[in-house]
Amino acid sequence: MATAARTDTAATGAPGKTGGRSLGALIRRPEAGSVLGLVAVFAFFTLVSGQIFVSPAGFASWLNVAAEIGIVALPIGLLMIAGELDLSIGAVIPAASLSFAIVSGHYDMPEVIGVAVALGVGLLVGAVNGFLVLRTGVPSLIVTIGTMFAVMGLTLGLSVLLTGSTSTNVVPAPVWKAIFGTFIGGMFQVTIFWWIAFAAVIAYVLHVTPFGNWIFAMGGDKTSARNAGIPTERLTITLFMVSGFAAAFVGVSQAMVYQSAQVAGGQAFIFNSIMCVVIGGVLLTGGFGSVVGIVLGTITFSMVNQGIYFTGFDPNLGSVIIGALLLLAVLMNDTFRQMALSYSTKKKS
Repeated sequence: MATAARTDTAATGAPGKTGGRSLGALIRRPEAGSVLGLVAVFAFFTLVSGQIFVSPAGFASWLNVAAEIGIVALPIGLLMIAGELDLSIGAVIPAASLSFAIVSGHYDMPEVIGVAVALGVGLLVGAVNGFLVLRTGVPSLIVTIGTMFAVMGLTLGLSVLLTGSTSTNVVPAPVWKAIFGTFIGGMFQVTIFWWIAFAAVIAYVLHVTPFGNWIFAMGGDKTSARNAGIPTERLTITLFMVSGFAAAFVGVSQAMVYQSAQVAGGQAFIFNSIMCVVIGGVLLTGGFGSVVGIVLGTITFSMVNQGIYFTGFDPNLGSVIIGALLLLAVLMNDTFRQMALSYSTKKKS
């Protein structure tokens, strides 16, 4: 079973051991399109914006944005590869942020308790999402929209009930601020290093361990994966819990950075993270993608999102460029997948 899955990954997007190191093999990889997009975007803004874009301040502007979105985009990418989707992250981020702020700010409890409660909120919402998807048979898109609004309502109601306000201030201890919310050199958020750590762990899980094969198999054909003995139900719940945990982590980080939390916030992460994943080469239909591609897609999105402010263009053009990038990425992803499938078929024949 493991051997078959590892061989099939040459056609489905995982970095199997039979892919080779030729230029053709590299072009057929899921992240091939995202590499081209990253190079084009970086070159464009470097030429248009001049040295300011490649200065430390320029790098910090889009790396800080990429880190927060990237931590959320990584598990969203895993879910999309497995054929699922999680929109509830837009509510989990402010819910976790407020949970931490209320526990450690309003009630002045130790930060470790506040962080544990906030991360627990993310894990709980993820578990509920996974359970509902499995037990109802309703597409995860619909289920997570429902849980998103439910969590938003609970967050608003409990915040007003407990604090009498929709926002709460919190001043974390220096050690916690240094771990989650400090700026290195006055410019680079420490979240960047957390993003690197998340990417390394998820890359290992997806591309090295058997769990990665299971995720690709689920995205290819969930019924066949279940019949082959893959624990699809347990894996589904786990993936949603990882997504909730990552969103809660970002919520805690934001509360540490800004020393406050608000009910309104987090919605932009929903579509931004999906765009990063799609630009990174993950198919909306599942079964194809890579962690490297997701990271590159996140960087590309953040460059466009922030780079437009270094030019003399209307900032609204940033949305136009991102929309064009998304459409182009979808077309390129399908093209590279067809190339991989065609190559795999030729090798077998």
